[in-house]
Amino acid sequence: MLAGFPLTEEQQLVADTALAFARDRVAPGAAARDHDGRYPDELLPVMAKLGLFGVKVGADDGGAGADAVSYALAIEAVSRSCAATGVTMAVCNLVADVLAGYGNGEQRARLLAPYLAGQRGAGSFCLSEPHCGSDAAALSTTAVRDGDYFVLNGTKQWVTNGAYAGLHIVFAKTSPEQKSHGISCFVVERGTPGLIVGKTEHKMGLRGSNTTQIVLEDCRVPTANLLGDVDRGYAIALANLDGGRIGIAAQACGIAAAALTEGVRYTRDRKAFGRSLAELQAIQFAVADSAIDVDTARLLTLRAAAAKDAGSPRTARESSMAKLFASEAACRVADRMLQVHGGYGYVEEYAIERLYRDARITRIYEGTSEVQRIVIARETLAG
Repeated sequence: MLAGFPLTEEQQLVADTALAFARDRVAPGAAARDHDGRYPDELLPVMAKLGLFGVKVGADDGGAGADAVSYALAIEAVSRSCAATGVTMAVCNLVADVLAGYGNGEQRARLLAPYLAGQRGAGSFCLSEPHCGSDAAALSTTAVRDGDYFVLNGTKQWVTNGAYAGLHIVFAKTSPEQKSHGISCFVVERGTPGLIVGKTEHKMGLRGSNTTQIVLEDCRVPTANLLGDVDRGYAIALANLDGGRIGIAAQACGIAAAALTEGVRYTRDRKAFGRSLAELQAIQFAVADSAIDVDTARLLTLRAAAAKDAGSPRTARESSMAKLFASEAACRVADRMLQVHGGYGYVEEYAIERLYRDARITRIYEGTSEVQRIVIARETLAG
């Protein structure tokens, strides 16, 4: 049970499972994976076995059959140990949610079931392009019907898990003249001719996650891999925004909580002016402000997840509020706790250095802080 937010038995079980996985399997190699820029591919089968690939997918389709609150708790738990593994897991769940929500019976049996069993590797969500991120409706990738196939051409940018994905969820324009009303959604399987993994990005943080371009050159995708109806793909993208934002809010909560833990540990061990740092008022203020940030971010995130579970019309507003506050709080907490470490916070020997770098991206992906403010204002003004 979390203070102010009672959990069901099932939610607690998912949280405990994720915490044990994070403690025993994720945490031991987190620093090395970050240093080497190494993807946690050895952890993917373990995630799948534990049901962490499809936390919200129904048991009939091979998922854990849990809810969005459980998912948020799981992402936070894993991200406390390694934010790069947390985002890897988050995108795998996003792909599972899309397949479960929009795949027909044949597609779920052929694609989703083996994916959740760990037989397809990771999944990727290919929406952003080099010229458009937040303005996803401006994408230029095209899909032209050719008999029993669609021929896809274009380039996708910032694709998490791109080089390791067995399944790519790809959005492309089937009716370009209709703009956002002419976008369709496809599953492109690894090994499809014309599917090219482009350059791997070398990032400031989340170095243990994989981020690539995906290039589609006359990529022939069978019509059987169209998700939903032709020209209705943009609705699929929009329908998954709230869940994606809750996931990144939960990741930010994990980073913030880990940073606070590192800071508190350091202040207890380090002495200055004849006493421990924890006895200095300036340090105490930094710890107090950070504790408030962590708890507020977590409660906002769980509130948003509960709203999504309830099908509340306030879900968009509350998920954007959670994502905005949690991401900015994670940066504040990491910054304060690095300052508490002094010069030692700036070297790789201490985990706070990695947490500081990892926190920064949470204010950008799944919608920038500026976009979240637009959503919050729009939803609030609309009543």
